[in-house]
Amino acid sequence: MNVFYNREGIGDTLMIVLKDVDREKFQFERKRDAVRIFDGETNVTGGFNLFHASKYIDIDANGKVELTEQLVKNIEKALAENGMEEKLEADLSPKFVVGFVKQKEKHPNADKLSVCLVDVGSEELQIVCGAPNVEAGQKVVVAKVGAVMPSGMVIKDAELRGVASSGMICSARELGLPNAPEKKGILVLEDDQYETGQAFA
Repeated sequence: MNVFYNREGIGDTLMIVLKDVDREKFQFERKRDAVRIFDGETNVTGGFNLFHASKYIDIDANGKVELTEQLVKNIEKALAENGMEEKLEADLSPKFVVGFVKQKEKHPNADKLSVCLVDVGSEELQIVCGAPNVEAGQKVVVAKVGAVMPSGMVIKDAELRGVASSGMICSARELGLPNAPEKKGILVLEDDQYETGQAFA
């Protein structure tokens, strides 16, 4: 679940994104200030738009809104007030974490890609990485599935040249860090300053 708000850009509308919906299949229903976007074939909810959002929720954000338990409750309450009774499932765990590259192998179908096994504390992820400097034994920054990059890109499960990839090993520039180097390559963290699985802010 991701929530976005940009009053200057699109007005007083809160956008709640739950799942991808095929553009050719999506339909919507509106009840007063709430719009439900859903898959017309499966009826699975992809998300909601909440108009006049500041009437229901106190929002101090421009772009991605930080998820909290209270925000999720407030959104559910606002939707219910508009006749949309739906329980929202939100993963409140950090989406940018310190990962440890346990293993790196050459991609079977692409010379410039590597297939990495990365420990992120709570689980091990297979991530396809194109950085020339990625190596086993490094501590790195991982954007997990559901993370929203500074560019606005949302990280999703993907398949790159036939190999599944869940997450992204990030460069300093992709993270929007100041004084990020221009050359290609992931951000490698000082090993003793970071714990595998900790949130990277």
